[in-house]
Amino acid sequence: MAKENAASWRLDRRINLSVLLQLMVLASLILGSWVNLQRQLGLLQHDVTVLLQTQKEFQHKLESLSERSLSYEYRLQAMERKADENRL
Repeated sequence: MAKENAASWRLDRRINLSVLLQLMVLASLILGSWVNLQRQLGLLQHDVTVLLQTQKEFQHKLESLSERSLSYEYRLQAMERKADENRL
């Protein structure tokens, strides 16, 4: 009887160590995944910040080109009016 209890206790102890080891592995995987996710979110935040800055610069350049185009259009219209006046 004592031998059976000792064998039973050892079996339970092995199962408990196995479960404990599995829980530790699972916890380490969860922690590793969380750290990786945080790193990925940091990279994503950096990329979005750079994208927004680039978009602002592009918008500024586009507005500048639009203003320049409008200015050239007015100059062209003025030159066409002068050319029409000179023909008369």
